Amino acid sequence: MFSKKVSIALRVLIVVASLIVCGVIGVFLGYNYVMSQNSRFKALEKTIESGELVINQDTPGSVMIVVHSGDTTGDIAESLKNAGLIKNTLTFSIMSKFNGFDGGYLAGTHFLTPDLTYDEMMYILCQEPEVVRITFPEGMTYNEVKAKLKASGLSFSEAKLDNCMNSPDLFVNYPFVSSIATNDNRDYILAGYLFPDTYDFDMNASEEEIISTFLRNMNNKLYDEFYERAEKLGMTMDEVITLASLIQMETTDTTDMLYISAVFHNRLNSEDPDMQFLGSCASINYLRERAGMEHVWAATEADLLWDNPYNTYMYRGLPPGPICNPSLDAIQAALYPEPNCSYMYFCAKGDGRTAFAVTREEHEANVAKYRENWTDNPVDTGEDAEHYDEG
Repeated sequence: MFSKKVSIALRVLIVVASLIVCGVIGVFLGYNYVMSQNSRFKALEKTIESGELVINQDTPGSVMIVVHSGDTTGDIAESLKNAGLIKNTLTFSIMSKFNGFDGGYLAGTHFLTPDLTYDEMMYILCQEPEVVRITFPEGMTYNEVKAKLKASGLSFSEAKLDNCMNSPDLFVNYPFVSSIATNDNRDYILAGYLFPDTYDFDMNASEEEIISTFLRNMNNKLYDEFYERAEKLGMTMDEVITLASLIQMETTDTTDMLYISAVFHNRLNSEDPDMQFLGSCASINYLRERAGMEHVWAATEADLLWDNPYNTYMYRGLPPGPICNPSLDAIQAALYPEPNCSYMYFCAKGDGRTAFAVTREEHEANVAKYRENWTDNPVDTGEDAEHYDEG
């Protein structure tokens, strides 16, 4: 009886001892694996930061992997297998959890090569995705922005992007969008709101994500005081942006912007119906650009007869919408024109600055004085050019 109890106890002791030994060995092996893994990742990080390891679309044999927002580890593993980068999705999923990568994969475009280990793929997929950095100068039109996005390598549908530009309901979380009045004559509802700046875009960003990137930045630039000032002027923010777009295309000089803004405000608020025509060649050049024509310094007789609501010589007040994406300087000028200014006319001097006048006679004298400077510019002014920016 005693020997039987001893036998059982010994067996239990052996089992317990075996478990302890296995546990110790497991901890030891796990510790060594983690330490070696950390060493591998540190070495990988070092090679990436030093530029020794660069994997992008130009890397021979590289494969583009797009991680979509909301993708699970299983979804990513399936993409990797379909791309021929891994053979076993279950192994990848289990290793992701064991290595602590599960839930850490970043949405966007990544590039991998078949010679990478599972660990290395996991590590790279947790890094910032591949982006395209693009700088958009002030005063670009939507069509110019779209062309630059395409030329920079972004993959998107132009038709879908156009649709986003005419779908303000997709972006109602931005207050300035709700202030845009419905106007059938407007080319693109969100034209003017693609704030000029430098942006990082994912190569495979959706059309909605591209527009949201611009609008998010625009929203950050439109301070509360801007809305308050617009209301004080009796204008909507959309009218402010439309006015700013005209100012932007008339000059790049920040001082002249304030005076040009004053001229436009004076005309918009004039009791004389004839003075409510803004007469801006910037609006003419917008129409000419859309028609594939060159810009002009002065509107021709044919331009003046262009029956289009964007023609500020033919239609009173502001055009149906912005003609470009204005800078912050232009927006501020639209909101805060030069005070106590009685100018009603302006014209280009031909050197980047602007001449201003109170009366028509003074304006015509300025035109006569500076017109010769315009002809030295390669821009075609037209043989019958007789009309110039009047304000």
